[in-house]
Amino acid sequence: MPTCYRHPQRETGRACTRCGRPACADCLIQASVGSQCVECVRGSATPRSDRVLRWWKGQRLIVTPAIIGITVAAYVVLGAIDGRVDGRGPRSFDFAVNGPDVADGEWWRLLTSGLVHYSLLHLAFNMFILYQVGQVLEPAAGRLRFALLYVVSIVGGSAGAILAEPNAFTGGASGGVFGVAAAATLALHRRGIPFWQTGFGPLLAINLALTFLLPNVSIGGHIGGLAAGLVAGEVMLQARRVERPWIGVAGTLAVGLAAAALALSAA
Repeated sequence: MPTCYRHPQRETGRACTRCGRPACADCLIQASVGSQCVECVRGSATPRSDRVLRWWKGQRLIVTPAIIGITVAAYVVLGAIDGRVDGRGPRSFDFAVNGPDVADGEWWRLLTSGLVHYSLLHLAFNMFILYQVGQVLEPAAGRLRFALLYVVSIVGGSAGAILAEPNAFTGGASGGVFGVAAAATLALHRRGIPFWQTGFGPLLAINLALTFLLPNVSIGGHIGGLAAGLVAGEVMLQARRVERPWIGVAGTLAVGLAAAALALSAA
């Protein structure tokens, strides 16, 4: 068994994807493709950009709890203003996505719809799944990519909701949750993990089935978010394969703009 080039007493089965030297987990840093040793990272980045790289690719969750905190705060504030917790007050409807209002120029609803929830259970269920997915996907994809995946999936869910029910006031983070879960399932599957063993695959299948079985569930919102997350996730994976991470970011933004354009045309 090879030993780490910095810690000869440690056996390791991993190696730097750039120089090929065997290294232990403490001496490897997640890169756009694979992991690089400390020396390779230092040699390819300035001290400031190195710190930025480490921050954006850090293992500590930042984006996931931030999204959860903002969403929970929005639910509390909107509920307090409307004097009700079912998300059906006038202020909550100002944030939900609705075809005619989007057609009138209120395009921000494509994003703010992810802040509206129609019950405490609705909110808790979405945030619980988001946290489970975020624990895996945020450290693996990086904070910027994870945030983009979530936002683009929210827009995709809004587009799907308008296509399916243009006159309904649709809200919820389900589109974003479906999107990031789909991207995580795809990434794990590409690493050789069977769909039913990814953990998120069965969760997606069950929730997709419930989408068609339970009343008052936005079918378009769930499918739209899932589709946007899958496409954006594939773009990011292909960008990593050719070692051009910026293409993944640009491609994901393009997916979001395409979903927004589809929503505006269908509104």
